[in-house]
Amino acid sequence: MHTTHLENLAESLRGALGDKLIGIQVRHGELTINVHAEDIFTASEMLRDDPILAFDTLIDLCGIDYLMYGDDLSEKNNFKSRRFAVIYHLLSVDRNHRLRIRVLAENNDFPVVDSVTDIWPVANWFEREAFDLYGVVFTGHPDLRRILTDYGFIGNPFRKDFPITGHVEMRYDAEQKRVIYQPVTIEPREITPLVIREENYGDCES
Repeated sequence: MHTTHLENLAESLRGALGDKLIGIQVRHGELTINVHAEDIFTASEMLRDDPILAFDTLIDLCGIDYLMYGDDLSEKNNFKSRRFAVIYHLLSVDRNHRLRIRVLAENNDFPVVDSVTDIWPVANWFEREAFDLYGVVFTGHPDLRRILTDYGFIGNPFRKDFPITGHVEMRYDAEQKRVIYQPVTIEPREITPLVIREENYGDCES
């Protein structure tokens, strides 16, 4: 997006959102704003209904786990040890501009963010995906349940502390004639490379 366009959009966002806007940054030609979790519904309404902004389309919504992001980066981005975030990508078809919103959940143990399905109905399945994979609860969602994993699945597989092998596995039991769940039987193992190169292999002479 052109620099002047981004600057004008940033100024319009400051004017429309006021104190609900807690951070704004431009990187790689993209505009990102930070909004408190408690303000995301009201801010989203403003972004959609403001005639200058007119963000009529939610392109994507996803969860993020910053567990292993690093203290330096967390401090730089003002995350304040908050682990989970929800990211929204918006588009104004009429105005031809885009926006990213970051919302940090206040509680790391039970991340909660208001649903925006009443503003952009397409958020329905996106929020269910973030709930399923990251465990983010969207208050006000009309049908918040898993969408990718099985209903009996334990945990949230995109969290950074979720084991690669999972907690349980399922198989068909011929005696019971049904699919059953059982503890994981895969044993952890170290992967040894097929070819071990000697030290300094491939170095170029200066």
